[in-house]
Amino acid sequence: MTHPDFANIDACLFDAYGTLFDVHSAVAKEAAALGDKAQGVSATWRDKQLQYTWLRSLMGEHTDFWQVTGDALDYALASQGVDDAGLRQRLMDLYLTLDTYPEVPGALKRIKDSGRKTAILSNGEPRMLASAVDSAGIKDLLDDVITVEAVGIYKPDPRVYRLGTERSGAPAERICFVSSNAWDVHGAANFGFNCAWINRFGQQRERLPGAPKAEVRTLDEVAGLLGL
Repeated sequence: MTHPDFANIDACLFDAYGTLFDVHSAVAKEAAALGDKAQGVSATWRDKQLQYTWLRSLMGEHTDFWQVTGDALDYALASQGVDDAGLRQRLMDLYLTLDTYPEVPGALKRIKDSGRKTAILSNGEPRMLASAVDSAGIKDLLDDVITVEAVGIYKPDPRVYRLGTERSGAPAERICFVSSNAWDVHGAANFGFNCAWINRFGQQRERLPGAPKAEVRTLDEVAGLLGL
């Protein structure tokens, strides 16, 4: 049964990193090289990656997400006392081919087959997003891949979410926005999207403006909200 808040949806926009793609899968493939430092590197890499997007946006010092990802990895490795140029390069290369969460291809197909537009709306840099999408084999399940580089600032700036309306051709109230990142959900909801938060790991809700219309654990459940 369709969730009432998702009854009139023309387009579904998906965050990429942490939502469709498992951002910790790169370090997982180099776990043997990192040993007991793997978890710390992976967690710090992701934390700093996000922090640098927000701080650069506030500073008015935009650079693309590939540079931010490299800067964050350098911090993470240094924080764990790891100095290995070859390992750094392998981790960056792996970020171009991140694993999707298991249910992602099937759920995307259900949504696209329903006639709704599907698109990524991401902080990612165009080439790294293209690589991840191609590697995952989900290109044909997406109508568009929208990147913040068109506006030169990161989420949760409203200009990023506005890109979603412009590129999809759907008004905000007829867009379902999906993210595993709670701060991103609040930003998109505050803009006016109908948001579904994929809370994969049982996190607490943020205390921020805007709120998701639904909280689920997987992308399959988002398809269920749409009555699929």
